[in-house]
Formats: sequence, C-alpha cells, structure tokens
Amino acid sequence: MGKLVINKEKLTPSIIKELVDICPFGAMESKDGGLEINAACKMCKLCVKKGPKGVVEFIEDKVEEIDKSLWKGIAVYVDHVEGNIHPVTYELIGKAKELAAKISDDYPVYAVFVGHNIKDKAQEILHYGVDEVFVYDYEELKDFIIEPYTAAMEDFISKVKPSTLLVGATTVGRSLAPRVAARFKTGLTADCTVLDMKKNTDLVQIRPAFGGNIMAQILNPNHRPQLATVRYKVMNAPERSKDISGKITVQEMDRKKFKSGIKVLKVTKKEVEKEISEADIIVAAGRAFKNEKDLEMVYELADLLGGQVACTRPLIEAGWIDSKRQIGLSGRTVKPKLIITCGVSGSVQFVAGMNNSDLIISINKDPKASIFNVAHYGIVGDVYEVIPKLIENIKAKKGLCQPA
Repeated sequence: MGKLVINKEKLTPSIIKELVDICPFGAMESKDGGLEINAACKMCKLCVKKGPKGVVEFIEDKVEEIDKSLWKGIAVYVDHVEGNIHPVTYELIGKAKELAAKISDDYPVYAVFVGHNIKDKAQEILHYGVDEVFVYDYEELKDFIIEPYTAAMEDFISKVKPSTLLVGATTVGRSLAPRVAARFKTGLTADCTVLDMKKNTDLVQIRPAFGGNIMAQILNPNHRPQLATVRYKVMNAPERSKDISGKITVQEMDRKKFKSGIKVLKVTKKEVEKEISEADIIVAAGRAFKNEKDLEMVYELADLLGGQVACTRPLIEAGWIDSKRQIGLSGRTVKPKLIITCGVSGSVQFVAGMNNSDLIISINKDPKASIFNVAHYGIVGDVYEVIPKLIENIKAKKGLCQPA
C-alpha cells in the first residue's frame, strides 16, 4: 500500500482546477485556496499519471519482508463437535495436499485437533494422508470457548510455524480464524472459492468481491501464517485410505493460558435439520416466479426426484422460502449430484455456491442468461411451461399418470 502526497508549494488555481477535473471519483476538493484528498479516493493514481508532473506523488509504504524459510507446511484446523469431525476438514486436507505438492514432494501437511477426549479420534485423520496431527486434549477445551481455543492455536502456530492455515467456514471456524489472525497480526481471506500456491509459498486466495462483480485475487506476501476460510462443499475431499500414514503428536502447554471470562453452564442440543448442503438432488427457484403459490410446481418436481428445494436471494427477501435454503455466498454452498435451476439468472454470488455440482440443468427463457455458462444442459423456455412438462413426463415414467 501507499499514500498520495500533494506538494502544496506547486499548486496554482489552474492546477487545482485541473486536478479536480481529472479525478473521476470527486476525491479532489478545492478548499480555502488549497487542495485536499477526501475519503472518496480509490487510489487509481490518475492524478499522478495525468496531472501536472510532480504536484501529486504516490509514496509506497515501507514493508518489512518476512523470512519465509522459517515458516513451513500447510495446516488444517480440525472442525468438530465432541470429536465428531466435520467433513469440511477432509475437503481442506485434500486441498492442502494439492497445494503442498506444488512446493515439493515432501512439503508437510498438518492437522491441528483441539478439544477433550479426542486422542483416539485423531487416528481417523491419518487415513487421509496428513503427515502429522497435533492434538490439544484438555478438559478446558471440552466446549468451544474462543479464548482457550485461540490460545491452543497460538501455541501450535508458535511452535510449528506453518506457512498457511486453512479453516472451515463453519460457525466455529468463522469465530476462531479472525482471532488467530489478529493474534499474529496477519491477514485472513474469508469464504475463498479458489486456492492456489506459488513456489515461494505465497497462498493465492480467490473469492468474489464488490457484490460478486469481480473475482478478487488476494495475496499476503509479507506476513505469516497465511489464513483462509473455505465453505463446506467447495473443495473435494480425498478418498479415505485403508492404510495409515503420518503420526499423532500430543501437545502440552501451560493450562493457565486457557483462562476465560466465559463459562459454559449448559449445552442444549437442537434437532438435526435437513441441510441443502447435504442434498444429492436440488431444484432451485429464481426470480422468474411471480408469486409464492407458483412455487408449488418446484416443490412437486423436487418431491418426484427425491430432492430438496433451494432458491436465490430475491425469494428469501420476498419471504417465500426459509433463508436456510438460499444458495450463494450469503447462503449455503452445495455440491449435489443433480441441480435443476428454474428461472435463475446466474449471478456470480449464486454460481459460486453451486458450480461444483456433478450435473447442472438450467431452465431460463433468456438464451443469454449467465447461468448457461456453467450449466451442463440448458433449456431455453418459460418455467411456467417447462416445469409442468417435466413433472408430467416424470410421473408418466413412474406410472403415476399417462402423458397427454
């Protein structure tokens, strides 16, 4: 980063007017015979490039470079509830192995498992090709409390020094990752959709930004560790091997560091809900539907296929469908065997939440709709005409009715 500096001794009324006119964001303000840069500045540097030479200068911030050789390995936080490992962990292990292979054949992949009575359950992780599982097993870590868990993660990072830490974008992960990043004064990129690794161990983090209008490529070259959170169903989990590789290391640390002002008095377990993230078949409704009653055809189609109904954001805002059924960056990420999108335009936000599906069939009356760029099969037509025909044909196949 850097800053813009105005050399005030070079300003004249005509130069001030010229610089004010150059700025496309209205960030240059003429004030009391001088010139000021306001908060609208986007650092486009047009004032430097096209303005009078030497009047406005861009000064780079001095950044202290880090010794990257001191940081080695890619670590994955093991997300779990009472030792039951969340499947996002295995997806991140698969991605970590893929990234490590880009550095060298022996670049290590670690897992860090924090909790209580978890030593035996750590063995399962070794079936996925992790080089070493670091276990923090203490009674103080029985329930997720942010301070003790952060202390354990700080201890792990300080001792092992992994170059990168990947965390699942679960409720726990989204709480823990920012704390860890702040503790080490490093960066964190949330909800990454693509991860890559440079030979110098810099993590390339890609995610939609500015309302999904661009795909931002984010790097953190001068700080370690590099942190990124990734949603469930975005990456691919490796196959579970029958053989075990790697080792388990039980870590010890000062238990005084687990001190917290929070105390868990009671844990009430809620009923397990059907999540669209787990569905093999999804029928997704978009803004093409004119009213809530018309969604009955979507539910009928989903029932016939043995699937679940999902939707885009406009239907949530209209109050027609529960928010837990929204697909996209502000909703759920899904990876079903089959998804049928009905009247979905295909915004970047929505596509980022479903483009890893095995089979995508899209219905839209606009042949230029963005959704067709990711669909395996596209049907150009009105949902009010296409869906009833699909329902009729499926019923005929099942012997539920005779086609007209």
